[in-house]
Amino acid sequence: MADDPHIAVLMFTAHRNAESRVFGALRGAGFEITLAQARIAARIGPDGTRLSGLAEQALVSKQTATHLVDQLERAGYVERVVDPTDARARLVRISPRGEELIAVARTEEAEIDKDWTEHLGARRMHDLRETLTLLRGITDPSA
Repeated sequence: MADDPHIAVLMFTAHRNAESRVFGALRGAGFEITLAQARIAARIGPDGTRLSGLAEQALVSKQTATHLVDQLERAGYVERVVDPTDARARLVRISPRGEELIAVARTEEAEIDKDWTEHLGARRMHDLRETLTLLRGITDPSA
């Protein structure tokens, strides 16, 4: 139908709702982080990630990534450490305060999953996750 929103708009609407809920939970728990900062932080691997890798994955310039990491570091969410594989390089890794922030976000994400599953039913939620995971193969260059 001509009046039906495109599938991408439907996915975006659901994403924005989830994003708003997560950011609301973070603010409620006393964490201040911007969407741009969160997009960089979300790409930090468990053992840390080089700044150039963060910039590449987030599709931003290295200068932008540096600025955002500087902000995250000042807020206490990340720290820079020496890369154990190359003493000349630095890794950005999540700090203990950043881990606390992530825990709040994960709790809200679990609530979102619960709410969506209650609304859609377990089978449809499973199918949705499976379908979007398959779609990620052609939409997410970092997948």
